[in-house]
Amino acid sequence: MICNGHGEDLIALRILEAVHRRNPQLPLEVMPLVGQGRAFADAVKAGWLQRIGPTATLPSGGFSNQSLRGLLRDLRAGLPLLSWGQWRLVQRRAHQGRFLVAVGDLLPLLMAWASGAGFGFIGTPKSDYTWRSGPGRNLSDRYHRLKGSEWDPWEWILMRSKRCQWVAMRDQLTARGLRRHRVAAKAPGNPMMDGLQRKTIPKALERCRRVLVLCGSRMPEAQVNFDRLLKAISLVQSAVPMGFLVAAGAEPSPEGFRRSLEHQGFRRSLPPSDQLNAESCWVKGPCMLLIGRSCFDSWSGWSEVGLATAGTATEQLVGLGIPALSLPGPGPQFKASFARRQSRLLGGSVEPCSSPIALATALERLLADADLRRRLGQIGQRRMGASGGSDRLAKLILDHLH
Repeated sequence: MICNGHGEDLIALRILEAVHRRNPQLPLEVMPLVGQGRAFADAVKAGWLQRIGPTATLPSGGFSNQSLRGLLRDLRAGLPLLSWGQWRLVQRRAHQGRFLVAVGDLLPLLMAWASGAGFGFIGTPKSDYTWRSGPGRNLSDRYHRLKGSEWDPWEWILMRSKRCQWVAMRDQLTARGLRRHRVAAKAPGNPMMDGLQRKTIPKALERCRRVLVLCGSRMPEAQVNFDRLLKAISLVQSAVPMGFLVAAGAEPSPEGFRRSLEHQGFRRSLPPSDQLNAESCWVKGPCMLLIGRSCFDSWSGWSEVGLATAGTATEQLVGLGIPALSLPGPGPQFKASFARRQSRLLGGSVEPCSSPIALATALERLLADADLRRRLGQIGQRRMGASGGSDRLAKLILDHLH
């Protein structure tokens, strides 16, 4: 399996877990093209998955295609040598008779196609909902409308290859658009929603309004985004206790969080309960802020609203029926254009805000309006779809192999 991004790594992991459950004896390998592939660490440690290929943390965080500056920084950091090493390994695996599954967009699709091996493709980041909903005034929306798909003609050509055994999209709308271009695309389900569900609120948080905070995981952008979200949190006016649950990955570091929180006048405190699995607890006025590593699966199910500068995790949150507010920053990933596209993709269940002040105001309004939260949450659930996609994709892979 070849995947190119943090969100794609998580999707690939869910599918690989489902394949392993169905056939524990099948040897499985994964090549993350971007970052260190930390999402696979537990599976590798357990011994049923092998992580292969050279890895590196690029300055752009894997988003060099979104700016010339990011591309130049990645080139200086060794991107050509990294890609060449990955490409040579893919070719060797193809010559050994391996079946390849590409997860993501053009880069893994191109690698799988050029290897000469049989392959399947799981297209994760693109959806026709982005140009079929919303105002549609952007030049990119008009371009997608003209060709009838967010996927591009050169990608259709690769997907129509005789060696491409199957193509799976995240939703029926996108699959239908590709079928009009003679790509036999299916939509077996969205793996992003597997393993996530609304959960009983722990007693320690019952008196709080609960807001999930997602600042992303790519540094240094994640730290900058957290600082901006924290400014908004400090501006929130509330007569009741507010619980902000910062679901973090490996980054930002505890020291990075500490500096930002102390700068905004938060002071350290003891978490209200050990059962919350919080790394640290900070308080300021009516606000209690918890920081937790790898807590997204549990904390997302407790929240009422999300504050987000993240990609995949934001989509998963609204897929649970929880609306979110976003705060675009300088990038390289979570810029205004990305936030607008994400909002259109999710039918407005994520609302981009122009500043920390605007975000604080929108949060107060959303928390005060239960009907609005419910309506937006229902839109998000429809756009993301039901769980179960990983198991259906695993069956598709194994049916082909057998």
